[in-house]
Amino acid sequence: MDPRTFVVDGGTSGLGMEVARILAADHRVVILGNVPDEVSRARDELGCDGMVCDMSRSEQVRDVLAEVVVRYGPIDGLAHCAAMWAGGKLEELAPETIRRAIEVNVLGTAYLLHEALLRMREQGYGNIVYVSALATDVPRPGIPLYRATKSFGTSLVESLAEAQGTNSIKVMEIHPGPMHTRLQERVGADFLDTIFALPEQVATEVVRLMLLGADDLYVSGQRVLRADGRW
Repeated sequence: MDPRTFVVDGGTSGLGMEVARILAADHRVVILGNVPDEVSRARDELGCDGMVCDMSRSEQVRDVLAEVVVRYGPIDGLAHCAAMWAGGKLEELAPETIRRAIEVNVLGTAYLLHEALLRMREQGYGNIVYVSALATDVPRPGIPLYRATKSFGTSLVESLAEAQGTNSIKVMEIHPGPMHTRLQERVGADFLDTIFALPEQVATEVVRLMLLGADDLYVSGQRVLRADGRW
């Protein structure tokens, strides 16, 4: 298989890093993250490229993807693994937390998919995998804002998948159950689940979708569930 070019947003830790780790063995991988030191460390560990990007800033998203194309050519696939955790009762969340969660999980997702689809439309092919959450299908108490922002991404991806009209451009999503990653730790929240999937287990499903060829089965809009025993 000839090396392809993949972008992994949120590739500095957790699920995104495991996705990048698998892909980097045989392909060109560019990880994106919003903390320079984390991008540098992950880039060195994985032996791939990495760029700093705040997904809530449309101009940064545009410029980073343009730079990927300049360095490596067309983008074969994009894994959107980054998200901001926003757990707790809505009435107890600070307005700044509410705003930032919407900026990252809603605006960031829209900006990233907008720019990726522009390029994939131009080149005529490409795979997009959005990491949603099983909580968008099964409500859980204590995460109303997080669930709402991730539900935006699910709705957007499902509509985009229907709109492509070509198997050469696939827009897919994966709905994992709880995973113990740095998502909660970065905002000072505890991970409370005792039954959960490991990022490396879920990563294999993301990579499987990312590696689908332009002529593989029509799976745009496919929803892959990776749940634990409670769901």
